[in-house]
Amino acid sequence: MIRAFYLFVVFFVYQNIYAQPNCEVFKYNGDTLKYEACKKAMGIKGQYQFSKEYQSILNESLKIDSTFDYAYWAKSIAYLKSGDFITWKKLIDKAVDLNPVEYLGYRGWCRYQFFRDYEGAINDIEALEKIKEGDIAYSQNGTYHLKIVKGLCYKAIGKKDKAIEIIENQLIINEKIDFVGQFDYLHLGVLYLETNQLERAIETFNKQSISYELAENQYYLALTYLQLKDNDKYISCLLEAKALYLKGSKVMDVYDNPMDKIYLTDIENKL
Repeated sequence: MIRAFYLFVVFFVYQNIYAQPNCEVFKYNGDTLKYEACKKAMGIKGQYQFSKEYQSILNESLKIDSTFDYAYWAKSIAYLKSGDFITWKKLIDKAVDLNPVEYLGYRGWCRYQFFRDYEGAINDIEALEKIKEGDIAYSQNGTYHLKIVKGLCYKAIGKKDKAIEIIENQLIINEKIDFVGQFDYLHLGVLYLETNQLERAIETFNKQSISYELAENQYYLALTYLQLKDNDKYISCLLEAKALYLKGSKVMDVYDNPMDKIYLTDIENKL
C-alpha cells in the first residue's frame, strides 16, 4: 500500500512539475523581466491548450522575455498532442537550448514514447547525465526512471547486452529504495528471454508477479517455459495471462503502445 502511494505521488509530481514554475524565485533572484514573463504565463491556468487564448498568453509572455524557457515548453504541448511534430520540435528544442537540465529528459522521453527515435532519446538522456547533479529523475508520466528508458532504447536498436546492464544497474538502486517501476521487471525478464538466459528470465518474471502482476508477464513466462519444453507450465501461464488480460491487468498507456505490450489475440494464438 505504501509503495502504491509513493508511485501515485511520483506520477502526480511528474505530471505537474513543468506546470508550476515558481515565479517568486525569479523575483527573489532579481530577475524582474523573467518574473513578469512568468506571471503572464500563469494566465494559461484553466485555458484549453488548443485555444487561441492559451497560445496568445504564452506569446505575450515571450514578448516580455524571449528567453523564458517554460513558455516554449508550454506552447509545444498542444502541437505534440495535435500531431504537429515539426512545430513541437522547434519549440521544445528552444526550451532545451535555454534550460537543458530541465527539458532534456522530457524531450528524450517524448522521442522514445511518441517517435521511436531511440538514438535521439539516448543522446538526450546521456547528455542530461553529463550535466545534471544527482539523480536524473523519471519519465514525464512517472512510469520509468530515465535510465530504464535509456536501457529500453538500447534494446530497440539491437544492443541487448548493454540494455540489460543499464536496467540491472538501475534496478539495484530502485530495489534499495523500494521503488521499482511498474513494468521494470517485465522488461528485464523479456530481455533475458530474448538472450536465452531462461532461468534468469523466470526469476525476474516471478519478481514482477510479486511486484505487480500483468498479462504480459505471464505470457512471456509461458514462452520461457516453452523454451524449456515444460508444456504444462506453458499452458498454465497462458491461461493465467488470458484471465489477467480480460480483467484489465495489462501494460497500458493512454498515448501509445508500450514496449513488450501484447494483445488478447497473441495469447489466443498461442493457446
